[in-house]
Amino acid sequence: MHEQYGLDVLSASILVRRGQTSSEQVKFFLEQELTYLHNPFLFDDMEEVVDRINEAVAEGENVCVIGDRDVDGITSTALLVQELRDMGLSVTYQLPEGDDPYGMTIKGVEKAHEDKVTLMITVDCGISNFDEIAHAHSLGIDTIVLDHHISGDTLPPALAIIDPKMPGSGYPFEHLAGCGVAAKVIWALRFSKTDFYREECILLHAQPGHDTIIIQAMRIQNLLVIDRVIEEVNPGLLSPSQSKALSFLSCGLPILVLDAQAELVQLKQAFGKKIDIHLVEMRPQMEAVMPVMKNKGLFALSNLSRAIKYSPFGRDELQVLYTLFVAYCMKKHPSLDSDYESILDLVAIGTVADLMPMEDENRILVKRGLKVLAQGRRESLMPLFSMQNLLGKQLSTSDISWQISPVINASGRMGKPSVALEMMLSSDLGQTEELAGQLLRLNKERQKLGEESWDRLLKMAKDSFEATGSKLVVVEDSTLSRGITGVMASRLLKQFNAPALVLATVAEGRVSASMRSPDSFNARDFLSRFSDLFLDFGGHACAGGFSMDISQLHSFKQRVMDEIDTMDCLPDEVEEVNIDCTLPEAYMTPDIIKVVEFFEPYGEKNPPLVLLMEGAVIENIQIMNNKNGSVQHVKMTLAFGQYKWPALYWNAADRIGRDFDVGTAVDIVFRLGRNYFRNQETLQITVLDLKPSV
Repeated sequence: MHEQYGLDVLSASILVRRGQTSSEQVKFFLEQELTYLHNPFLFDDMEEVVDRINEAVAEGENVCVIGDRDVDGITSTALLVQELRDMGLSVTYQLPEGDDPYGMTIKGVEKAHEDKVTLMITVDCGISNFDEIAHAHSLGIDTIVLDHHISGDTLPPALAIIDPKMPGSGYPFEHLAGCGVAAKVIWALRFSKTDFYREECILLHAQPGHDTIIIQAMRIQNLLVIDRVIEEVNPGLLSPSQSKALSFLSCGLPILVLDAQAELVQLKQAFGKKIDIHLVEMRPQMEAVMPVMKNKGLFALSNLSRAIKYSPFGRDELQVLYTLFVAYCMKKHPSLDSDYESILDLVAIGTVADLMPMEDENRILVKRGLKVLAQGRRESLMPLFSMQNLLGKQLSTSDISWQISPVINASGRMGKPSVALEMMLSSDLGQTEELAGQLLRLNKERQKLGEESWDRLLKMAKDSFEATGSKLVVVEDSTLSRGITGVMASRLLKQFNAPALVLATVAEGRVSASMRSPDSFNARDFLSRFSDLFLDFGGHACAGGFSMDISQLHSFKQRVMDEIDTMDCLPDEVEEVNIDCTLPEAYMTPDIIKVVEFFEPYGEKNPPLVLLMEGAVIENIQIMNNKNGSVQHVKMTLAFGQYKWPALYWNAADRIGRDFDVGTAVDIVFRLGRNYFRNQETLQITVLDLKPSV
């Protein structure tokens, strides 16, 4: 890997230790060009979606976007509403306000019908809204579903469905967030405005072999390879009528090549000088957009190409031409490349907030999105970032997780998701400042509600945990705000290390509930066993939710207890720390941050690097109190090799004098990051564990 991809030895060894060894996996660590993203037209229904939305533009239709109340749902809605409005459409939106249930509702469909809406588009929801979509259809309203949740046994009767988790979707990566799905549709819509949409063409390359001519061609539509041929011709031994390559080329499509004269020489050598074939030379257009190609043939370009390193076809010169053609199309149309990047800030926020795996194309989407956020290109977010002291920082996924997501989430949890959405959509600085302030106030209110509810729920949770034989925690509270059921379920999961289900009674005699579970328990599968009782439900493997009529509550609780009797206790999950690398003194220099940041963005399935120093000496220690003085943290300076390192060790003051002290040589397991204090940036160690050196 070190030699194949030009990686430094340390990064290469960590990738191998993490099991990231295939060319496809390594690609998403090394590259960040948007050309490496999967083509949206791999979704089987994408053309139907694009054509229907373009028809709505042409006919001046009214469109309604239906989203969800969480960060992913809000960012998804913001992205699509903005894009559709930029296309000239009249667009309204619906988010679950107050105690409204998740997803599409009959009431919402009726409202859309009153507003003369003829096209509804769901984002981050819709895959389970069978009845609502059928009702919309009966009223003459088409529905497009853009979702990323697991589908049920029956798909809704939508005009088109884009969902990477839907069986048979055609898409190669199932872990896009809802905002990622919306972003794919936006790219496809923009592509539909180019000359390349739906137009087929052929890419051709012929080259000499061993006394033969090797002819390769591929048929392309929407930048996807839909057919391919390769033929090795012995000159004079194969008549043109017998050639499968010539048959492939004789379908009347434009045949694009890099150098027409050179390609004709090879074809005439293979089939004789009488061959009549028209080739379209692309070199002038491609060089105008990508000057690095100037005067270089495909062989030379294959040595320069980064993409070819990851190709399953090896150093295939036709594959080089294909990757160049894709890059040319995207560079020629900035709306697909540099301008498209500007929407990835919201994609990054939604993807990180929804805990999507930080692998495959999510890495590029988030990496580029973080760059856009750091540049402050979306003015509507600047007041919030200023209030959270994030301006001027080199942003990471942890900044989103701790400083941005909870604040946006609070608006949905407190029943006012439109506050966050309107802030994102607003172009008025005064309005965005006011809305950002509202978000911070809503977040404080949510935190207060959570703390007030926690002690009450904890007592009920302990009783439930015992009653279920330590298999499950079920808590029901009629005074609980539905907006914090997910937060409470997450806290209970952490407290008991068992699946946690929190139910709240909401308006109109409904129960709203959230479930969170460990990796070893599938929350959605569990809830699906009771789906006949629910008004709606959905979720992922580790998180689910539902609403139901309160009249079903007794039956639900009874059936849950019956189900528990058949369940085994989950095995205790021992908290392990996997060390990525033991660092010799020579490697522990300020440059080590480059290795740490190479592996960013961090998140699900790509946790922050954990490093080990053996024999670091503690030079000084300071005790830091938390706000109420109940917990004491440790600040220390570590000497290792030629450098001294500031370090923090949380909740560890009681270990001073017992496990370590000033002058102690210790082995330290740690993470490394950047610390920003009073506009000064320093590298700082966060200690995960330590022990005296032997």
